[in-house]
Amino acid sequence: MTLAEELKASGYAAHQIHTTATATMERLGIRWMMTRIHLEVIATVRDGEQFDFMDATLRAKANCPVTRLLTANISMEAQLKRGLAAQRRG
Repeated sequence: MTLAEELKASGYAAHQIHTTATATMERLGIRWMMTRIHLEVIATVRDGEQFDFMDATLRAKANCPVTRLLTANISMEAQLKRGLAAQRRG
């Protein structure tokens, strides 16, 4: 949701955003801790520019309410797809 808002603020409407989060759990002492989260983001945006997209993803990562809640190291990969998603078959 935060990325869609950041893209809109930059003048782009996201057609589709797909995000996968992978969490790493490690035993630290006697407790398990979530130590890292890696985000993979693929967004389809009509006429999106790569530099605007990357700026929006970094702002979204920094401003996301979940990110601010967690103390884990959060990394991210982001990919921009220009245009609309492929038409559905059927």
